[in-house]
Amino acid sequence: MWGIIISVVLAIIIGVIGNALAGDHMPGGMIGAAIAGFVGAWLGALVFGNFGPVIGGFAIIPAILGTAIFVFLLGLVSGLLRRSA
Repeated sequence: MWGIIISVVLAIIIGVIGNALAGDHMPGGMIGAAIAGFVGAWLGALVFGNFGPVIGGFAIIPAILGTAIFVFLLGLVSGLLRRSA
């Protein structure tokens, strides 16, 4: 049970840090930060591998970098959708 709670809290923290690095384009508040943290951790591990400290199953450095990339791409897509509508 504690592992799930730690993972969710860490995903939120990683999502907030990644959002700050990408320029604050993420919608959804805390839930959006958690989703971005999980997706970013997966994307970061896929692109950069697993290096650096691992906490709660997350390799912190690739997770933050992956989250920043994900939030940046999400901001680009949402900006394009707003302009076309």
